[in-house]
Amino acid sequence: MAKGSANRKNKIVVQGAEKALEQFKYEVANELGIQPDQGYWGNLTSRECGAVGGQMVRKMIEQAESQLAGKANT
Repeated sequence: MAKGSANRKNKIVVQGAEKALEQFKYEVANELGIQPDQGYWGNLTSRECGAVGGQMVRKMIEQAESQLAGKANT
């Protein structure tokens, strides 16, 4: 394991987005029927956590594509 990799955290580029992303994560998990135990994700499988992350990415890409398409049509 590389030095410091256990303490590494993705940097939030947009200030204030962390709370919105956290809420988004729980909304997506709920849609998929995945319920972390009181905010603890450690008892979920890698497949379940990956499904949440994958769905989050799909939704964000879909939103970005919609915004780009809207700008191209105006």
